[in-house]
Amino acid sequence: MAAFLVRSAGEADRPVLLDHTIALNRFEQAFSQDRALDEASAVAALDHFARRVGDTGLILVAEAAGRAVGHLVLTIDAAPPYLASAYRHEAWVADAFVQEAWRGQGAFRAMLAVAEAHAVKAGCRRLHIGVLAGNDRAERTYRRAGFRTYAVELVRDLPAPG
Repeated sequence: MAAFLVRSAGEADRPVLLDHTIALNRFEQAFSQDRALDEASAVAALDHFARRVGDTGLILVAEAAGRAVGHLVLTIDAAPPYLASAYRHEAWVADAFVQEAWRGQGAFRAMLAVAEAHAVKAGCRRLHIGVLAGNDRAERTYRRAGFRTYAVELVRDLPAPG
């Protein structure tokens, strides 16, 4: 296992976060067939995550050999009132990526540990993460990290308007 420095992302990390976002969308396209693969969409995605993170969440970077090799976006959201009050602050791993050469070496786990500690401090009782159907490697990684099935999300494609 490699040693990773996990830190909050800064403005200087934006180019590598953009590269990660594009690479993740290209990778996930094989599973979802719906990813936007252009740079403008990746920029918009980063801005979207930054807004969701706000003052309560985190954007983390895992560094190895002096460069950013992965990132994780943690958001803290208010849950609907159908959940018991103890579960109304929900932490979400909204985005996560590790460069191919660094996968399986502990970068995700290192970032997850920091994110989890932050979520606990924020009063969250659960940490959620999603995985696309068919992304078996990611699902195995998440299960080894202690995640379990909580809900199953189904989708139905609709015809284009017009």
